[in-house]
Amino acid sequence: MPRSRLLARTAAVGTLLATLAACTSGSSDTTDTSKPLPTITGNPPVTLNVFAPQGGGANLKTNKFTQLIKQKFNITINWQTTTWDGAAAKEKRQISLASGDLPDLYLLIPWIDQFTQTELLKLSDQGVIQPLNQLIDQYGPNIKKAFAAEPAYKRMATAPDGKIYGMPQWVDCYHCSYPAKMWIDTAWLKKLGLKTPKTTEEFREVLRAFKTKDPNGNGKADEVPLSGDTGDTIIPFLMNPFIFTPFGTATADTNPTLVLNHGKADIQANKAGWREGLRYIKSLYDEGLIDSSAFTQNNDALKRLGDNAGSAILGSATVMHPSLAWTQSQKDGRDKDIDALPPLTGPDGKSYATYNSPSAPGATFVLTTKASATEQIQAIKMLNYIFSQEGTLNGHLGPAGKGWVKPGPKDVALDESLKPLYKTKSTTNGNWGPVAQYNHTAEFRNRQAVAKDIKSPDGYERRLFEATKLYEPHADMSQVFPYGEAWVEPSQARELATLQTNIGTFV
Repeated sequence: MPRSRLLARTAAVGTLLATLAACTSGSSDTTDTSKPLPTITGNPPVTLNVFAPQGGGANLKTNKFTQLIKQKFNITINWQTTTWDGAAAKEKRQISLASGDLPDLYLLIPWIDQFTQTELLKLSDQGVIQPLNQLIDQYGPNIKKAFAAEPAYKRMATAPDGKIYGMPQWVDCYHCSYPAKMWIDTAWLKKLGLKTPKTTEEFREVLRAFKTKDPNGNGKADEVPLSGDTGDTIIPFLMNPFIFTPFGTATADTNPTLVLNHGKADIQANKAGWREGLRYIKSLYDEGLIDSSAFTQNNDALKRLGDNAGSAILGSATVMHPSLAWTQSQKDGRDKDIDALPPLTGPDGKSYATYNSPSAPGATFVLTTKASATEQIQAIKMLNYIFSQEGTLNGHLGPAGKGWVKPGPKDVALDESLKPLYKTKSTTNGNWGPVAQYNHTAEFRNRQAVAKDIKSPDGYERRLFEATKLYEPHADMSQVFPYGEAWVEPSQARELATLQTNIGTFV
């Protein structure tokens, strides 16, 4: 690399880390000191104009949970809907802000169109959105209870000035927390007489055998030993035997490799372990053991490999869960041959797993200043209900007996040390789904009744749960960068985004 480019990149890294060091934490205890809100008893009729994404086949206007909210809180909702397409949804959300005709409430989905922390600060400065502190204090006992149970949740929701400008969702998804998993065809291992690889070199030997020894038995050299896609990149899993590899931002191919190093922001990409990991990955690629499309293809292309008509040709893939590469319940049963491979150990004895918080910083419940005091109070009472156990079940899954049922005497919870609470069912237009996914604690999720057979469709969640247990002990939580608590001032946001993208793209 030319020296000028190296110096430029080094300077960019220094600027990025300096900018992050200046970012403020959302852990202030400052409270809203304005006058108390009016006391409203009962549920006076209100109409809320609500902006929300609406999935295909759903109708929020006629939705059963919408009807339940009307019944419980006397709230009529005029829905302003967009799609689940992230780009289109964000564009329409921005148009709604710029038009001057604001909704009373935004009800968004984290992975589609939620507001970022920086956007919340900017909209607050513009007087567009309403702080929620007093509303929560006076009308949100379930929300306060959730904050007390999960202090990190409150820190993530609270801006540096102590205000809560919108509510993020708390989704303590265990298997989602370890996204960089390797899934491998263990039937191929058995056929070739190979043991489950534990080290990087043993894994190399397995990939060589997958490539050259015809494990699918069709007499053709058509096997793809290892693949991935741009969303489920192969890099973290293969890098973790050399250095702890963070998940980074939502865009995997522009990961700036931010970590905490003794409590200070740092990056991994300029460390010796990163270089050794790159050499290992390159050596696999040079041998033809990594699919040449693994760094450029989307998930649809990866799944075409896993679902190849005729013989199975995909030997392993790095995806959060196996159905992202192999469709479940295939006629030839190939999906049942796929098992999680534990983190590998590198030449220096290192063995890490990538951790990523499943709860995204920002906000999905955001009240605007257009809403009257009564409308704001009724809206927060609705959210408070969604935070209850009953509201969580009805809002996310649907009515009792249709979206979920009580477990039977033989049902077993996902976490077998807990008593099962609910068993999911399929329902049509009966819930708000991820629009109502606010208080999904680990205990709530793990009390779902799930079939014991991990290879059956009804046991799929248990399959992911058990696979994740192989990864959790390898995560170095001391190095995980606290994205949720690093609020970036709007004046610095553009520079930081540019630096992250430039460094991540270069890496």
